[in-house]
Amino acid sequence: MKRVLVTGALGQIGTELVASLREGLGDESVLATDLRAPAPDHPLADAGPFRQLDCTDGSALARAVRDARADTVFHLAALLSAVGEKRPMEAWRVNLGGLMEVLEVAREEGTALFTPSSIAAFGQDTPPDPTPQDTLQRPTTMYGVTKVAGELLCDYYHTRFGVDARGLRYPGLISHSAPPGGGTTDWAVEIFHEALDRGHYTCFLGPDTQLDMMYMPDAVRAAIELMEADPARLRHRNAFNVTAMQLAPARLAEALAARIPRFAIDYEVDPVRQAIADSWPRRLDDSAARGEWGWEPRWTLDAMVDDMLTELRAARTAAPAGEGASAVTLPPDSRG
Repeated sequence: MKRVLVTGALGQIGTELVASLREGLGDESVLATDLRAPAPDHPLADAGPFRQLDCTDGSALARAVRDARADTVFHLAALLSAVGEKRPMEAWRVNLGGLMEVLEVAREEGTALFTPSSIAAFGQDTPPDPTPQDTLQRPTTMYGVTKVAGELLCDYYHTRFGVDARGLRYPGLISHSAPPGGGTTDWAVEIFHEALDRGHYTCFLGPDTQLDMMYMPDAVRAAIELMEADPARLRHRNAFNVTAMQLAPARLAEALAARIPRFAIDYEVDPVRQAIADSWPRRLDDSAARGEWGWEPRWTLDAMVDDMLTELRAARTAAPAGEGASAVTLPPDSRG
């Protein structure tokens, strides 16, 4: 992996992945792309090469890959779970149509491909605790349906055409660098902003809704380590379960209250997002990832909470007056 193109680069994963890749490969070796240009205050604004790109436009994508001389594509552009339930046809078009275009470009240009799957690829009939690497997948959301289909497409392109397609089934991701993008686990990011700005958070999931979670530095490192792994060791190659910690709103609220004594939480359950969360695993079995390419999480709950608060407080100190709470506002387009 020497030269990289990233789609959906302005999203939660992309923002930190691009920065990490550039740190290792050099700024000019990583082309960040997204449907929209970065805002002036976005971490990727003026930080390296960027191109506006619609991943469903295969011709434009192929030109970008050739111009960047990319040997690897990290394809992150997608509509997430809650947004996908509101706009299912667009979720299908972007999540699967975009992936098909990326797979075709990878086949034609000979690039390796990383594409993330999700705990949303499982469903209510899947064993929830722990959820095996290989198990029944019958999701009940459009986002989940596109993720299962995407896993199968990546396997097909590897088997049929030899495309070096690899991927991870991510749990909920927690990040301080970019706003939530319309997912069911957004509460785990929003709660930090609300704790600092208002000392109070109203959660849209019930207090004991346990889900797998991961801090973004672990998520970024997992993606890079997988793409650098010896392919001879990869029996699964695509859609590896990975996890780091299991969180419910009440547990994270308790950790925050220990550090912000004025903080309080209450609950107004959103039936749609609660139903989505209830259909997802409580804990993933990531033994395949550990055995095949040496996955090991580094961030614990306490370390993550301390780091999130440190980073968000620093951002508020640096931001102009009145902008401290803006980071929880969803972007107009939630791809990536």
